[in-house]
Amino acid sequence: MARKGVMSEQLKIEIAKELGFYETVQREGWGGIRSRDAGNMVKRAIEMASRQTEEKK
Repeated sequence: MARKGVMSEQLKIEIAKELGFYETVQREGWGGIRSRDAGNMVKRAIEMASRQTEEKK
């Protein structure tokens, strides 16, 4: 049974483009990205969420 991801597909695509590995995702799917890229993607998503939280205060 597959787990539902926390990040939307659109957010993942946006971050992958920003970090420069979206072409790999297009060719090989999300499973084709390096662990480092996946970690950087999560780090970037956390930074974005944190910034949004701070802006709401």
